Amino acid sequence: MQKLTVVPVRFIPFRKTDVIEMCLSSGALDQQQRQQFRQVTSLIQKLFHCSFQIRTDALKDSFATINPDADTLKVDLPSTMHHDDPAFSEQLKTLLEKANYEKIEEQILHQSLRHNSLLKVRLDVDFSDFSEVLLFARGEQQRDATVSNFWGLHQRKIRFINYERVVIFLRFNEQIAFKRQQALNLQPGGVILKLFKNVPKDDLEMLFPNTEIKMRLIDKLLIGVPAVISGGIVLTTKLGGSLLLLASLFGFWLGLKSQPVELDKAALIILLAGFGAVGSYLWKQFSNFKNRKLQFVQTLTQHLYFKNLDNNAGVFHRLVDDAEEEESKEAILAYYFLLNSTDSMSRRELDRSIESWFSEKWNCTIDFEIDDALDKLSNLGLVIVQNDQRLSAIDLQGAQKVLLKHWENAGLS
Repeated sequence: MQKLTVVPVRFIPFRKTDVIEMCLSSGALDQQQRQQFRQVTSLIQKLFHCSFQIRTDALKDSFATINPDADTLKVDLPSTMHHDDPAFSEQLKTLLEKANYEKIEEQILHQSLRHNSLLKVRLDVDFSDFSEVLLFARGEQQRDATVSNFWGLHQRKIRFINYERVVIFLRFNEQIAFKRQQALNLQPGGVILKLFKNVPKDDLEMLFPNTEIKMRLIDKLLIGVPAVISGGIVLTTKLGGSLLLLASLFGFWLGLKSQPVELDKAALIILLAGFGAVGSYLWKQFSNFKNRKLQFVQTLTQHLYFKNLDNNAGVFHRLVDDAEEEESKEAILAYYFLLNSTDSMSRRELDRSIESWFSEKWNCTIDFEIDDALDKLSNLGLVIVQNDQRLSAIDLQGAQKVLLKHWENAGLS
């Protein structure tokens, strides 16, 4: 079995509310401090929620001009005539980073195209149909699965990388061949934004709308070998008499045979029966080929149906909520560990403490974003940086006052 190494990811796979309770479960705070900590975390969450609401409005305005599902009328006024530009994709990338999604590089995508699909289907994607491709994933895990071979007679275990969430944003080229537009339902200049769950790394190509199913070698053999065998049987049985009659006719016409061949009723029946057998045989092989492809299409469609979580505008609304959760969790964790430390800490010490806590107590390996977390605490005024760059947190009572001041300055009190 192939060994796969999964790199720790930034995503914290626990709910925001659960992270708070996980911190408090250590028993380091007394009853009053626990209540104050909950109040502090509530204010942190509210402040992040307000900042992300502004981000949501900006995304809605940017996406409005390219939204394929828009159900509102367009108003042509100078102040409302936004020209489509890369602004939305840039905002989307920033949002995905804040939600702790990792970009899937082009090299990984092409590697996925070369590897065998877990769906037992060979897929092909023509990237020339797109002017822009963004592919991000979160929650990378190693999984095992049992697959069947030889019509279920043999089973083997495989190990693969699975992405818990995958976001794909595509912008089609303005010029796409008309036949491809019709065959694959592609919209020149249009965009697609989708969110999927539980996508194997080797099956990323199935997420593209212009995916075409190709026959694998094993599938060609499953159709071709029986076709050759049955074709030989047809030639030697049902078509034997017709071939002899045709050979006699051509021999007479070419002067190789002096005795003429009479085309009576019996001879015509033999010829028609032979041609009918050939036609029936060819139609059967064509039907087998089409049915095989339809089975593949059905398999692909079923997988996409159950893996699709959201589309277009609904995707970035989900992402905003995810990003808000991640930002809150990072700030709360960094503040809690600084608050409960008996001495000031360096960035490296704080980072290691949080990652070790997740690994040892919660059996979870993450790559905590210490710099991002401390930037948030610094902006909120909850961390004290000493001359030697060691860090400590302001006390709970002071944190409440600072956060309430932020709340008042934002005009939200």
